[in-house]
Amino acid sequence: MPEHVKALKGALTYTRRYRNRTFVVKIGGGILGEERMMRSIAAQVALLESLSIRIVLVHGGGPQASDLSRRLGIEPEIVAGRRVTNGDVLEIAKMVYAGKLNVDLLAALQAEGVPGVGLSGVDGSLVVAKRRPPVTVTPDEGGETIVDYGEVGDVVLVNPAVLLTLLDKDFVPVVASLAADGAGRTLNLNADTLAESIAVALAAKKLVFLTTSPGLLRDQDDPTSLVPFADPNDLEALLENGTVAGGMRPKIEACIRAVRGGVRRTHIIDGTVPDSLLMEVFTGAGCGTMIVNKKEQADYREQEL
Repeated sequence: MPEHVKALKGALTYTRRYRNRTFVVKIGGGILGEERMMRSIAAQVALLESLSIRIVLVHGGGPQASDLSRRLGIEPEIVAGRRVTNGDVLEIAKMVYAGKLNVDLLAALQAEGVPGVGLSGVDGSLVVAKRRPPVTVTPDEGGETIVDYGEVGDVVLVNPAVLLTLLDKDFVPVVASLAADGAGRTLNLNADTLAESIAVALAAKKLVFLTTSPGLLRDQDDPTSLVPFADPNDLEALLENGTVAGGMRPKIEACIRAVRGGVRRTHIIDGTVPDSLLMEVFTGAGCGTMIVNKKEQADYREQEL
C-alpha cells in the first residue's frame, strides 16, 4: 500500500473524532517572526480547516514588540514571563499585535486559501478586562517581589458571540492579544491567558500552544527530559520548585486553568518542527507535552492501545 494512502487511512479515526469540533491555537511570536514558519503554520491550518475542524488562532508577538521597543529607545521589562506595560509600551503593543503581525498572518492564511478575519479582544466586545493591580510574583531568579505591570489586563469575561458568528460562516478568527475595560481603556493581555480564556468560553476540544520549545522540559538544557504527559497537580509542583520558568510559566498556568475550566486536552509543542501541529492532531505519538486531567489521560492511553 502506498505510504500516502496508509497515512490517510490512519488519520481517518482522528478526522471523525474532531470534525466540527473547535481548536484554539496560540501562535508564539517566535513563530511569527519567521516567514517560512508562518507559512508552514498557515498550510497546516488550511488542512485542518478543510476537514471541518473549527479553528481560532490567537497570537501575541513578544519578540517583535521587544525589538520595536528597543529601536525606540525603550528597554523591555519582563518579570516572571510577563511584560511590564507603560503607556509607551502599550502603544507599541497596539502597533505590533493588532497591526503588523495580525495582517501578516492573515496574508499567509489567504495564500493557503484560508478565509481569516483579524480581530483583537476589543472587537465585538470579545474580551472585557480590568487593569491588573500590583501583585506579588516570584521572578526566575527567586524570591518574591511586588510588581505593577502597568497597562496590563486580567480577563473579566469572554463574550464569544463574534467568534461563533465567524466560525458558523467558516471563517478563521485571528485574535491579537489586546482588550478593553468597558470604559474606553485599552489593555495589553498575555496571549497565553487570552487563548486559555477563549478556549474555555468556546468549550474547545483542544488548546494548542505553538512555541519554539519542544514542550515542557524538566531540565532546560536536556531535550531528552521532555514531559510528554502531565496533569495540573503534577504541574503545580513543578511551578513551585522552579522547574517551570520564563515564558513557559504563563503557558503552563494557562494550561492548568484551561483543563480545570473544561478544555479536554491542552498541548505545548514546537511549532518550528515541520508539520508539528498535524502530528499532534493526527498521530497517537504526537509531539511535545499534553496536559490533561488524570481521567482524560487514562482515556487517551486506552484509545491509543
